[in-house]
Amino acid sequence: MDFDKIPPRKEIEAVTVYVPGKPIEEVQREFGLERIIKLASNENPFGCSPLAQQAIIREVENAALYPESLAPALAEKLADRLGLDPDNFIFGNGSEEIIHMLTRSYISAGNEAIMADVTFPLYKTNVMIEGGVPVIIPLIDGVHNLQGMFAAITEKTRMIFICNPNNPTGTIVDKGDLLSFIEKVPGNILIIMDEAYYEYVQDEAYLETIPLMAKHPNLVILRTFSKAYGLAGLRIGYGMMQPSVRQELIKVKEVFNANRFAQAAALASLDDPSFVASCVQKNIAGRKYLEGELNNMGFTCFPSHTNFLMVKLDRSGDEVFQALLKQGIIIRPVGFPNTIRVTIGTEQENREFIAAMQKVIWVRN
Repeated sequence: MDFDKIPPRKEIEAVTVYVPGKPIEEVQREFGLERIIKLASNENPFGCSPLAQQAIIREVENAALYPESLAPALAEKLADRLGLDPDNFIFGNGSEEIIHMLTRSYISAGNEAIMADVTFPLYKTNVMIEGGVPVIIPLIDGVHNLQGMFAAITEKTRMIFICNPNNPTGTIVDKGDLLSFIEKVPGNILIIMDEAYYEYVQDEAYLETIPLMAKHPNLVILRTFSKAYGLAGLRIGYGMMQPSVRQELIKVKEVFNANRFAQAAALASLDDPSFVASCVQKNIAGRKYLEGELNNMGFTCFPSHTNFLMVKLDRSGDEVFQALLKQGIIIRPVGFPNTIRVTIGTEQENREFIAAMQKVIWVRN
């Protein structure tokens, strides 16, 4: 049998490949540009803590040694900070790997997982890979429809994904509504709260979920060092859950999935809260500036509690994406047809993006 005729598993035939934001290097090659501004992947434009950089350099001498599989030092420090036990934590090559661990552990063929229609796409991908059925519930004004999600629960439901704040809309779920939802969901269904943008949220309407873990053992909380901590390139995220759930995930995780440099940098980052606080304040200022300028152009945005904006346009998001690429600005046309998602950049990057958008509008009009 020819190799190229070997059929893949039927479960992955309908799976689409995740398309990340265009890399800077690719755009440079494609358009022959030297200066590129990437506002496509919700990375921290201010980098990472100097303490993290120093920790990475120190760790080089141990590069020949495998890392500790369960990152116990990082688990201890997070447990102390967040009021949990080390056995509540598991680490991944980004929090997206923990999503894979969860579906690999708890989704079998025919099982259902409930999620929003416009949200982080790898929920759907990972469920489908395991032969599960994604149950898609439309957002309401860019926010999770919790009533609709609860109504979709069946005897086949194994997990529910709630991205809060939601990617790509940036919206949050009201804490009263979310608390009521968590309390109603049957205990044999995992509620997976993806809080990748947690550090950016300043609104009192946001629900703090960690205190709920003891009362609701079906609650799983995902966070990451990729966003506010600026460690996207090192790939380290973490999940908080009951030790019994963690033990099942350990069975299916890659043994050395969180590398030495990622563990060292994450540990050091936790010792520099002022860096994260500074990034959050700069992000708030940048977000307000972009919202104001985009409103002046006649565009609106979903109310964002993150380091990005989802902008509602009067034209194709892909059209705007392509036009901005030619000016060396990378954004993403994701979610709805006439929208783009824009990461909040530095003050200079934000101003250059607005200038580029004004050119795009002028050419079209």
